[in-house]
Amino acid sequence: MHRRITGKLVIATHNPGKLAEMKELLAPYGIEAVSAGELGLAEPDETGNDFRSNAAIKAIAAAQATKLPSFADDSGIVVDALDGAPGIYSARWAGPSKDFNAAMAQIERLLQERGATTPAKRTAHFVSALCVAWPDDHLEEVEARVDGTLVWPPRGNAGFGYDPMFLPNGHARTFGEMTSIEKHGLPPLGLGLSHRARAFRKLAEICLEPR
Repeated sequence: MHRRITGKLVIATHNPGKLAEMKELLAPYGIEAVSAGELGLAEPDETGNDFRSNAAIKAIAAAQATKLPSFADDSGIVVDALDGAPGIYSARWAGPSKDFNAAMAQIERLLQERGATTPAKRTAHFVSALCVAWPDDHLEEVEARVDGTLVWPPRGNAGFGYDPMFLPNGHARTFGEMTSIEKHGLPPLGLGLSHRARAFRKLAEICLEPR
């Protein structure tokens, strides 16, 4: 049986970009959110072999540390021509300094090496797995994706991570060129386009009540 989120919620992330998106998504539901970073929680080792298990690792660790319901995302970009890389290692490709310009350049270099120079050979998708964990070990888990192609050079300064090189199917602008409302705003303000917004809509249906 699904469980509703009420009261205070810990967002189990130290990524300011993810935190901003999650807070925006939660705002219409009147949930008081505090981040793991703000609480000084350590980042657990992400030892899972897929997005869903890594989201659960982060949510469970925060729930056990705070004794509060905790919400985590694990997301990344999956590039078909690179056999699914970077996938769950998307953040690690940016290194300790979180240099996603370098990570995007690495993807482009590998695509060029494999002759992936046309849009048909540069398909990719973003995945977002969301997990809410309670201190009594109850879990709610959802996952979603958005498909697109990779462009070069990167376009736009909005968003974060690999957004500037990801062109979602059916659109003329990259995630890096879209406003936050366009990218992940939920109807009626936005289209709920991003992988995280799509996963959040699934989660909202089972766990959240609008104000």
